[in-house]
Amino acid sequence: MSKQIIRGNVLSAFIISFLVWMVLYGTLLYYWFNMPLMQAVTDSSVHVILLSAAGVIVSHNVGYYRPSADAMKYGYVGLLSCALAVLWVCLSRWILVTTYPDDPTYIQWLNNAIPIHAFVGWMMISGIGMRSQMWYEAMEQQKNQQRQQDTEKIVREAELFKLRQQLQPHFLFNSLNSINALIMLRPKEAREMVLKLSDFLRGSLKQEDDQWITLEEELKYLQLYLDIEKVRFGHRLSTAVIHDVEAEKLLMPPMLLQPVVENAIKFGLYDTTGEITISIHSWIENQLLHIAIENPFDSKSSLPNKGTGFGLSSIQRRLYLLFARQDLLETKASNGIFTTIIKVPQTK
Repeated sequence: MSKQIIRGNVLSAFIISFLVWMVLYGTLLYYWFNMPLMQAVTDSSVHVILLSAAGVIVSHNVGYYRPSADAMKYGYVGLLSCALAVLWVCLSRWILVTTYPDDPTYIQWLNNAIPIHAFVGWMMISGIGMRSQMWYEAMEQQKNQQRQQDTEKIVREAELFKLRQQLQPHFLFNSLNSINALIMLRPKEAREMVLKLSDFLRGSLKQEDDQWITLEEELKYLQLYLDIEKVRFGHRLSTAVIHDVEAEKLLMPPMLLQPVVENAIKFGLYDTTGEITISIHSWIENQLLHIAIENPFDSKSSLPNKGTGFGLSSIQRRLYLLFARQDLLETKASNGIFTTIIKVPQTK
């Protein structure tokens, strides 16, 4: 709800409450104190209108002048309310005495009611002032919280952008090194790799502004990367992609799988001498998109292989920034198979 709507609702409630009080006070004067109807209406109108004006003054005043210390804030409201109550009583009496100068009974009643009017007026004005003070403080606190949330969002988005930008040079350097190694030995495959790398980078630029993409789009993008790696490693690398049809349309952050698959290829090919198969399996479970990447490894080598930490740590950091959860990335090794499982909550 916008601030203008809130202010409008508060003003409407303020006006209605004083109109109701005007009617009740006039009715009390007419029936309880046996005042003439016109006199009761005039007395009620003058007192309530001036009192509402005093309430508006104290409300606006505390909005512009609010000392930092709480004791000073409410002490200031009390003193201002007292001054306005005295001014209200004096001005109301002057207007009513001027209106009915030839009615000594009414003037005497008015003089006798001064202490009660002053006390009630001070209570009403100070109540409005205190309530306004609390309202302004709540609005200020809400503004501060919104500013803090906006700042945290900007920092989070900047860090996410930085992580995504770090992954591009990381992959690009590896690809250029591979192309350099192929130029002399297998120039045809080097040219093929350059073309595929161009398609891959073009696709990454298209996804630069996307916050979320479907699993189907991510897998198509990942296939470009796998095609590049298959040129690089030849028959040694093969892949198996298995996913539920229902999972294709689920959403996930873009470029989430490529660093994990890159780690799997490094982990599998660098630690073994034969052919390997990288398996990518996705499914839905408990409103989460699960994606498992499996690769074989040499159980005699250390886990994980040196140089594989950046990809996994960056993915875990991205998932935490997006979902504030630390349990969305799992790794396990069993029977010569290393498995990385990514879980993506479906919040969209």
